[in-house]
Amino acid sequence: MPITNPSREEIAEILQKAKRIAVVGLSNNPDRTSYMVAKAMKDAGYDIIPVNPMIEEWEGIPAMKSLKDIEGHVDIVNVFRRSEHLPEVAREFVQIDADVFWAQLGVVHEDVYRFLKEKGYTVVMDRCIKVEHALTKKR
Repeated sequence: MPITNPSREEIAEILQKAKRIAVVGLSNNPDRTSYMVAKAMKDAGYDIIPVNPMIEEWEGIPAMKSLKDIEGHVDIVNVFRRSEHLPEVAREFVQIDADVFWAQLGVVHEDVYRFLKEKGYTVVMDRCIKVEHALTKKR
């Protein structure tokens, strides 16, 4: 099964409906891409949930050790981990039953894509959520 991302229109709809984004692999180093992207999404009005067992907090928000530690519903799980870590993240994603699994630019795993699509989830891979959000604002 080849990886097929939702259309730009579908992505715009996802981003318009979403409120809470769990960011897996979020760094508290302002020079890291994950920090910059999450900060832009926070500034755009999204609730950001940092998920990284290596940090205590991000922007004053307590960090979760794993997706399973999050209370309440998560709209998007945005992943900033290398592709080989996606199977582990996908297993946790299914356990919390979030709406959208989003792997950042350069992060792709065909088996994970197939696994999640077969379970009926929306999957985005190899796309930057910040860029996609900016594109929705130009419409």
